[in-house]
Amino acid sequence: MTVPLIPRRVLFGAPAYASPSMSVSGDHLTFLATRDDEFDVWIGTVRDRDFRPLTDLRGRPISEYVWARDGRHLLYLSDRDGDENSHLIAIDLAGGAARDLTPYAGVRVTIVGLQARVPDKVLVLMNLRSRERHELYRLDLATGDHELIETEPGMSGWVTDPDLLVRAAQRDNVDGGRTIMVRDGERDAWRELLGLGYEDAMESQLLGFTGDGKDLLLLSPVDAETTRLLRLSVATGAVDVLYEEPGYDVADATVHPVTGQVDLVIVDRDRQVAVALAPDTADDLRRIRESGRGEVLPLGRDAGNRRWLLQDNVDDGPAVFRLFERDTGSSELFVHQPELNRYPLAKMEPFSFTARDGLVVHGYLTFPPGRRRGLPAVLNVHGGPWDRNRWGFRAEPQWLANRGYLCIEINFRGSTGYGRNFSMAGDREWGGRMQDDLVDAVRWAVDEGHADPARLAVCGASYGGYAALVAAAFTPDMFRCAVAVAAPVNLRTFVASVHDHWKPAGSRLSRRIGDPSTEADFLWSRSPLSRAGDIRIPLLLAYGKNDARVPVSEAEQLVKSLRENDIPHQFVLFDDEGHGFQKTGNALAFRAITEKFLAENLGGRYEPTADPA
Repeated sequence: MTVPLIPRRVLFGAPAYASPSMSVSGDHLTFLATRDDEFDVWIGTVRDRDFRPLTDLRGRPISEYVWARDGRHLLYLSDRDGDENSHLIAIDLAGGAARDLTPYAGVRVTIVGLQARVPDKVLVLMNLRSRERHELYRLDLATGDHELIETEPGMSGWVTDPDLLVRAAQRDNVDGGRTIMVRDGERDAWRELLGLGYEDAMESQLLGFTGDGKDLLLLSPVDAETTRLLRLSVATGAVDVLYEEPGYDVADATVHPVTGQVDLVIVDRDRQVAVALAPDTADDLRRIRESGRGEVLPLGRDAGNRRWLLQDNVDDGPAVFRLFERDTGSSELFVHQPELNRYPLAKMEPFSFTARDGLVVHGYLTFPPGRRRGLPAVLNVHGGPWDRNRWGFRAEPQWLANRGYLCIEINFRGSTGYGRNFSMAGDREWGGRMQDDLVDAVRWAVDEGHADPARLAVCGASYGGYAALVAAAFTPDMFRCAVAVAAPVNLRTFVASVHDHWKPAGSRLSRRIGDPSTEADFLWSRSPLSRAGDIRIPLLLAYGKNDARVPVSEAEQLVKSLRENDIPHQFVLFDDEGHGFQKTGNALAFRAITEKFLAENLGGRYEPTADPA
C-alpha cells in the first residue's frame, strides 16, 4: 500500500488552531493561530465566531496564556529565544497595547493563582530579589504594582483559596519528601497538615481548595499504589478518598464552577479518559460523547456551567475542538490542522511486554498504513523522564509511520501513569534498567516479526536524547543510527549544574539520578560520554544555544570525543532556541535534517525539497 507523502509543514508547521480557551463568562473564545507565519492569540465571541488577532508577537512565542478573572484582560508569558526568563504580558480586551507587567531583565515569572472573587489581581512567582530564590507576589493588573506576599524558603506548590489568599503550600524536606503546610489566614503562622515521604512526594500535586475554602484537593499515592484524588480537611487533616482506580493514576480533576466540588477526573489508562463524579456531570458527559469521536477531553467551562469547551482526541486524525451548550448541544468550532484530513493517517496501538526482570511495561506501536512485517523501526524515547507517551494524534509517530518506519514508544519504568512503584522503579536507573526496558521493547518487536533487526534507529529529546546516546554508546551493535536533541551526556556535570530554577528540588533530583558530590563514579558509569569511544554509528545532535536546562557545554564534551575518534556525526546548533525548538522555522528545518539522516541510514522515504521547511 503506497500512501502519499505528508509534507513536513503539515505535520510540524504551525497548526491552524491551537490552545483554545473560554472567558469566565463563556461569551468569548480565544486560541492561537498563525498570522504572517507567526503565532498570535485570536479572539471572538461565541455567538458570531468572527475572530480577529489580539496580539502581534513578532517572533516571541507564547509559552502560556490565560484569561484574567475580570474577563477584561488576557495574560500571557513569553521569553526571549528560549532563555526561560518569561515576562508576564497583559492585554486589555477593550483596546490598548500589550503591557509588560514584569519588565525585569533575567527574571522568570510563573503564574500561580487567579480567583473570580479578586478579579483585578494575579499571584505570581518571581526570582526578582535573588536569581536562585522564587518568591510570591500579588500583581495589580491595572497598574503592574506588585506586593511581596511570601518569602519562605523551601516552599513550593503554592495554593490560594477563593479569596486569592495564600493558605497552602508544600515544604521541601531534606530527605526528599514534602510536607503539606496550611494556615487559616494569609498572616497566620504555617502549620503541618500532611507529611509525604520521598516515595510519595514526586507523584503528589496540590490542585487547590474546594469552593468553600475548607478543604484541599490533592493528587497523591500516599497510603496506596496509584495516585488517587484526595480531599484534606484544613481544620482536622482528615483524608477522604474521592476517586481511585487500580493500576492507573488519576492525572487531573476539575471542580464544578457552581458547586465548588470535584465533579470530574482524568485517568491515565491506555487512553486518557474523563470520569464523571456527579450525576449532572455524568449526564453532560454522556451527551458530549454521543456527539463526538474518540476520547473527549474537557478544556474548560464557564462560570455558570452553561458551556463546555472540548477536544475530541483520536489517533488517526486531527484534534477537533467543540463547544457544548447544555441547552442546545454540541457544535464544532475548528479542527487543529484541517489539511491532515487529506492524508491517510496511522493507528496508534497500545501494547505491553514483560521486561527481563519480570516487570510489565506498556507502550504504543504506530505502523505504516498497510504494513506490519520486517519494517525499519525507530525507537522514539519520551523526555522527562517523569512523564509518559499518550494515545492520540501526535505528529512525530505519524511522520515516522508515513516515511515507512515502525514507531516504537515505550513508557519505561520511571514513567508516570502506572502507579508509584512503577515510577520509583526508575530511581538511579538512568542508563540502567530504564535503558533495559527500551532494549527489551525493541527485541520484542523484532521477535514478533514487526521490526527488521538490521534497520533500527533511536531518537529522543532531553532525557530521550540521553537515552539515544546511551543506546549508541552502550549497545553500539543494536542500532544503525541515533538522533539526540538537548541531551545530557555527562551526568556528573548535568546534575551538578542544575539550573537555578530547579535548585529547591535538588535533593530529589540527586536521589532519583545520583549525587555528584558522593557518587561521581556511579554517575560517570551511566554517562554516554564515559563510553564515547565505543560509539560506532552515525549521530545527529541538536541543541539550543540558550538552553537553561542542558547547557551546550554538554554537547561540546561529546562532539570533541566524536571528532577525536573519527565518528560520523552532525551537530546542529540553533542560536535562538532553548530546551527544544519552539520556533516553527527551526522545527521544520530540524525535521528536514532528521528525515534525510534517517533515510540515508534506514532507507525510509524522504520529502525532497531545497527548502528545509
